[in-house]
Amino acid sequence: MVQSSLPSPFTELNERSREIFRLIVDGYVQTGEPIGSRTLSRLLSQNLSPATIRNVMADLEEAGLLYAPHTSAGRLPTEAGLRLFVHGFLELGNLGEDERQNIEALCRARGKSLAQALEEATSALSGLSHCAGVVVVPKQERPLKHIEFVHLGPGRALVVLVTEDGLVENRVIEVPLGLPPATLVSASNYLNARLVGRTIEEARAEIEEETGSQRAQLDELTSRVVASGIAGWAGGEGESALIVRGQANLLEDVTALADLERLRALFEMLETKETVLRLLDASRQADGVQIFIGAESHLFGVAGCSVIIAPYQNSREQIVGAIGVIGPTRINYARIIPMVDYTAKVIGRIMG
Repeated sequence: MVQSSLPSPFTELNERSREIFRLIVDGYVQTGEPIGSRTLSRLLSQNLSPATIRNVMADLEEAGLLYAPHTSAGRLPTEAGLRLFVHGFLELGNLGEDERQNIEALCRARGKSLAQALEEATSALSGLSHCAGVVVVPKQERPLKHIEFVHLGPGRALVVLVTEDGLVENRVIEVPLGLPPATLVSASNYLNARLVGRTIEEARAEIEEETGSQRAQLDELTSRVVASGIAGWAGGEGESALIVRGQANLLEDVTALADLERLRALFEMLETKETVLRLLDASRQADGVQIFIGAESHLFGVAGCSVIIAPYQNSREQIVGAIGVIGPTRINYARIIPMVDYTAKVIGRIMG
């Protein structure tokens, strides 16, 4: 389901203005090129002269829905015009059976971790839409298979965690200067004896109590390493990550330097933690697909880009992430909106 409200300018357009406006937007989505009055006169179901069409186009331009990229050229929709079109009278297409099966197959979680399934779903969306695919992946506590401390240099060590589903995560922690190598081995052995098959959060209280009361019979240095390792990982629980696939798709139609600069700014934003939070907040605003067009979307503030995103839920019907696409403003909304919606629903089933 697409969440939107009918913009007020839509109700003020008569049937003739709507048809001309729709044809201009359709042409823009298909070719990216402006459409002039003579072309429109051949496409219109009504028999209107080019002069009459130009008057209607002038009215639409005055309303802020169209603009002329060059003198004596045809018209293109503004970002406000695109929002009106998408939320006002876009007719959504239906996904083909082959597209549904493709998404289902790539999202199947059999033999994969959730992160792998989400990554493949994002790649599938990117390939089918010819846009960049994005997914907000919830940070999950996974049962552990192995933990190890590796010496990096004076005062630093690497904590390597391997989960039961094969995910490997690393984190650098501070350790006392001059720490003997045997201490890191002792800390690894101690934690492996208590963490395997459990999450850090499940074992954390027990380990902290043991090391605090000295019941673990660890020397002081080993206790400090164990405490640092536990604290370093526990502090990251609850965070989400952003996976982006298919960024190269956004570069295909770029010809102007200004467009390249906008994309560079977009890529930089996708690297920030704030972007993850914005995407999650945006997807939680309402059920179903959310559509953000251009610089006025307040999502990225980058002109010339559109974001179509949908939340997905866990088995408790809590929104835990979001998946969607980022593309130019002339993406095929009618095709991509149901594609994003369907992918989010498939992921919801995987979440179980």
